Amino acid sequence: MNLLKNKIAIVTGVSRLKGIGAAICKELAEAGYHIFLTYWTEYDKEMPWSLSVDEPLKLKEELLKKGVKVSCMELDLTLHDAPEELINTVIEHLGFPDILVNNAAYSTNNDFSNLTAEVLDKHYLVNVRATVLLSSKFAQKFNKISGGRIVNITSGQFQGPMPGELAYATTKGAIDALTITLSAELAPLGITVNAINPGPTDTGWMTEEIKTHLKPMFPFGRIGVPKDVAKTIKFLVSDEADWITGQIIHSEGGFKR
Repeated sequence: MNLLKNKIAIVTGVSRLKGIGAAICKELAEAGYHIFLTYWTEYDKEMPWSLSVDEPLKLKEELLKKGVKVSCMELDLTLHDAPEELINTVIEHLGFPDILVNNAAYSTNNDFSNLTAEVLDKHYLVNVRATVLLSSKFAQKFNKISGGRIVNITSGQFQGPMPGELAYATTKGAIDALTITLSAELAPLGITVNAINPGPTDTGWMTEEIKTHLKPMFPFGRIGVPKDVAKTIKFLVSDEADWITGQIIHSEGGFKR
């Protein structure tokens, strides 16, 4: 752990113990990174999966047992001042962050026949605006010579169509474009910017019917789990990945659409 020299990682969207965000936090904590996580339980309570409101605090206790510093806050990323508030709070509680994982996302099912401006705006505020502004604030406050890392979570929008998820596919697709351009802007600051597409991942939302449908599409014969993408992110934020930037990496076990 001492080899990491007290590196601090921010992970957004960590409401559920079964989620990708929690898996990322666990992998990074086990590697010795200090963790600052955010969550927004109001969103998850609207979704079909089950959620206990104390899950983020349970995760915090679990991470603390790994011997790292951990802090967290509930934050509505749709608010204008949320990105700056988050970065300032991290600096106050843990110090200047080295790593930002933009994991938070807003997703509902919709298509051309029922999409509304209100629903599209909700997707945009979290998936695009918050990600862009938080990444920008992170870079503005970055005070190291090198070693900065931004990892965005995308969903393979350019791997194939996503019927029934028009707003989500549109807004998350923008993250690929952000990743490529921002990586060029931030390279002189010593910050890499990459995106990860986890593919279909069982975080508790999959029914048995969905699993049966998806499983044959994975050549390894199993559904993706949160730890799969978390391990990829652990590599991307490490010193070994300092020559990788501007990439959209499909960490989805050879999933064939």
